[in-house]
Amino acid sequence: MNQVQDHETTDYIALRRLQNRYADIVTRRAWPELAEIFHPDCTLNLELGDRSAEFAGPEAVGKFIGDSVARFSFFQFVVLNTVLEIRSSRNKAVARMYIHELRVESATGKRTDAYGVYHDRFIRDETAGWRFQKRYYGSFSRTAPDDAAEDQVVFPLPERNLSTWIDES
Repeated sequence: MNQVQDHETTDYIALRRLQNRYADIVTRRAWPELAEIFHPDCTLNLELGDRSAEFAGPEAVGKFIGDSVARFSFFQFVVLNTVLEIRSSRNKAVARMYIHELRVESATGKRTDAYGVYHDRFIRDETAGWRFQKRYYGSFSRTAPDDAAEDQVVFPLPERNLSTWIDES
């Protein structure tokens, strides 16, 4: 392996650890820890199929997620798959991360599921290492309301070309 491949492999492992840490923080509902993995100027843009929203900074993101999962007695955030594009020499990376949320509603005890994809932009600095810089989340399926004809509501799969996106900024 050459030096470029060594750096990319090391960065790949660090970025996967970062994604796994995010899943752990969300599952444990440890919102203050988001400040350790998000750049202070990090933004989160949401497309939930039936509504959209934007949040800036780790505290605002944590409050939104915390408020959203408060109604669940059980909540687990699972990373299903991830694809990364890394530019080690430029301290930049982007990723597409597919997720599954397993949930139990406190009020009813009903199991619900949500599936989505994050398109993430990462930045690395010498002090903090890799951190989330921009996040775009899109839902593509979730448990349908009780009165719906089908079990799952399905939305178009959000897509972004990682190879061109990494070079855009």
